Amino acid sequence: MSNTLSDGMPMPARLWAVATVMLAIALSVLDSAIANVALPTIARDLNASPATSIWIVNAYQLAITISLLPLAALGEIVSYRRVYTVGLALFTVASLACALSDSLVTLTLARVAQGFGAAGIMSVNTALVKTIYPSRWLGRGVALNSLIVAVSSAAGPTIAAGVLSIAHWPWLFAINVPLGIVAFAIAVRSLPDSTRSSHPFDWTGALLSALTFGLLISGIDSFGHGQARWLVAVEIAAAVVIGTVFVRRQRNQPVPLLPVDLLRIPIFGLSICTSMASFCAQMLAFVSLPFFLQDTLGFDHVQTGLLMTAWPLTIVVVAPMAGRLLEHYKPGLLGAIGLAAFALGLLALGLLPDQPGTFHIVWRMALCGFGFGLFQSPNNYAMLMSAPSHRSGGASGMLGTARLTGQTTGAALVALVFSVAPQGYGTRASLYVAAAFAAVAAVVSSLRTLPSAQPAVK
Repeated sequence: MSNTLSDGMPMPARLWAVATVMLAIALSVLDSAIANVALPTIARDLNASPATSIWIVNAYQLAITISLLPLAALGEIVSYRRVYTVGLALFTVASLACALSDSLVTLTLARVAQGFGAAGIMSVNTALVKTIYPSRWLGRGVALNSLIVAVSSAAGPTIAAGVLSIAHWPWLFAINVPLGIVAFAIAVRSLPDSTRSSHPFDWTGALLSALTFGLLISGIDSFGHGQARWLVAVEIAAAVVIGTVFVRRQRNQPVPLLPVDLLRIPIFGLSICTSMASFCAQMLAFVSLPFFLQDTLGFDHVQTGLLMTAWPLTIVVVAPMAGRLLEHYKPGLLGAIGLAAFALGLLALGLLPDQPGTFHIVWRMALCGFGFGLFQSPNNYAMLMSAPSHRSGGASGMLGTARLTGQTTGAALVALVFSVAPQGYGTRASLYVAAAFAAVAAVVSSLRTLPSAQPAVK
């Protein structure tokens, strides 16, 4: 389908377009998490040290980080459909290369290519959702998209453990190939074109963006993995200097690659801040909870996985409901209520007694899932609706960048808390810090309900 649609796609074409978009985003998000579980096995098979094998994860994350905003901007010029299909094709081919890799170098290079492909999918994902759904049902489309991202992120380690229990590690990547081919075949036939912008691509801005976010994420990640403090300082300082040049240059661009024009919109800027803080809280919890349940409370690996399943399962129930509630209530209000519940759930987990019953853990996990599920869809909806239609690509890229930055910061903060907290108290302290970030996000979300944050009436 090559025609440009002004208000969504008709049925049943919409169902096919939704299927390919949701399948691809699920694969790309899952691949951010599955390799972590298999790292020890991969390192042994490829005769790599634990320190060098971490690049199997870092290569994927860095490739996504440095290319999200440039590819989102490119999507506004050449169409979201083209960026998505090329990204999906690259992701699928690179997944096959990962499965066939026989050394750390070839696997790392394949993961870099896979990361660039995933960035092509993620960068225009929500922009495509806005193109596919009629405006009156956009909340439901955003809710479904948020559900897929949240569940894929939370269930990644569990799915990886299941695959590894019956197959060797290359199958973690090989399974993407047939699914990627199916998604690509559907995409070619079903995805609509989007309105294209006539401005040229900002190559200098793309380079500055890649350097800024690449150095920033690398510095945060290096800190989290205990790298030399001088190296962390150099990376962060370089990111700040280059980032300053980047932002100043973008302020003078008519259609900036870094969407500073969108960040000036109160609801959009507040939604970005809310997203970063909430995903930081989520990652603080995801990284620290396994240590908390196993080392502090004495559960084994299988019990830990089962207990944590209550979180994503509750999101599955709540996220679609949030999409429908958007038709009646303001996103800022729903987000604030959800994040307040999320903060309470995290605080309750941190206050668990030393020998809790299963029910006491499960209802706290479910409360976290309820809060996060109620927040994410309204937040993404507010971000998309506050951006002009021709800047949907910039909004989509910024949404992904905020999520990735928040998650990386949360993982690094766990390492910091573990290093400064008293012996045996680091896991609880991490949950308290996570609750604080969620509470701050709730306050920021509530600011979107103020009259001063509302768009001016034309």
